[in-house]
Amino acid sequence: MITDARALRHEFVPRDLYHREGQIDHLSSQLTPSKLDRGDHAFIFGPSGAGKTTVAKYTLGQLEAEHLGVRWAYVNGMSDNTDAAVMHKAVRDMGLGADLRREGTPTSVAVDRLRECDDQVIIILDEVSVMDERPLYVLHEIPGVSFICITTDEDEWLADLDERVYSRLSAAPVIRLEKYSHAELIDILDARVTHGLVPSRVDDTAVEFIADIAAGNAREAIALLRRAAAHVEDNEMRELTPAVVDEIADDAQREVKQRKIRALGTHQRLLFRIIRQAGEVDAGTLHARYEDQIDSPKARPTRRRYLRSLKQYDLIDDEGNGRGKSYRSLV
Repeated sequence: MITDARALRHEFVPRDLYHREGQIDHLSSQLTPSKLDRGDHAFIFGPSGAGKTTVAKYTLGQLEAEHLGVRWAYVNGMSDNTDAAVMHKAVRDMGLGADLRREGTPTSVAVDRLRECDDQVIIILDEVSVMDERPLYVLHEIPGVSFICITTDEDEWLADLDERVYSRLSAAPVIRLEKYSHAELIDILDARVTHGLVPSRVDDTAVEFIADIAAGNAREAIALLRRAAAHVEDNEMRELTPAVVDEIADDAQREVKQRKIRALGTHQRLLFRIIRQAGEVDAGTLHARYEDQIDSPKARPTRRRYLRSLKQYDLIDDEGNGRGKSYRSLV
């Protein structure tokens, strides 16, 4: 059944990216080497599963293949959100910091590596709304470094940005993505089937059923396809049918959430664990338990930013405002 497992992973960047050609062209036109001399940045906004990260990675992969002297890195704010974490992840991704250890190495050393690099540097800052603001300010001040900010919560993130940071980014071009339509999602799934499975063993109606369940979210659709294919292979079944998809749907959705949990940084993970263990907890108790269980607690505004990200990940929900606010686990 499975001929190439890579095609069934959400982070896999396909050779051909369907239904995002206009956005790719727009982003590419902003980040060509001639444009990069000006240190331009870009924003990509849109709902979960709309292809934001894939568009960014695909575009930078194309630029790297077409132009000499282009390096790029990927940093996810859910796991790397502090000044030090962002800089160290970026230089390691670009092969500039293999000798650097995150613990014990000053952030300034990683910044110097970026500053000394003769190539044009582009950094994808995914889930940027979870990151501290200082990395944006520092990166903007380094000549020849550009970045792509990706987030789902455009209005709230921009409204919360420090005025110094906002003034430096306000002219950046914006690319907005919408959820995939049912037909577009089927095209994406068909391509994954062609590259990763034996197409003759996949019922067309199963692909349509997956698109129905995923409701425009490519990440969930690919997770469903992957789980269904594994189920068929593990159980030595002949065909991937709608019945198979129906049987594994809950497991696939749990898998998506578990992947999100594994991607959490230390502080987000602790906040989530406290909520999950309690089932439901009021804000005051949550913050008190968090402060008791960690040596260097983040400031309250930062914690609220982390909690918003957990809600966007569908890991928690909240109710009420101010002191009356409470949080409950969805996992």
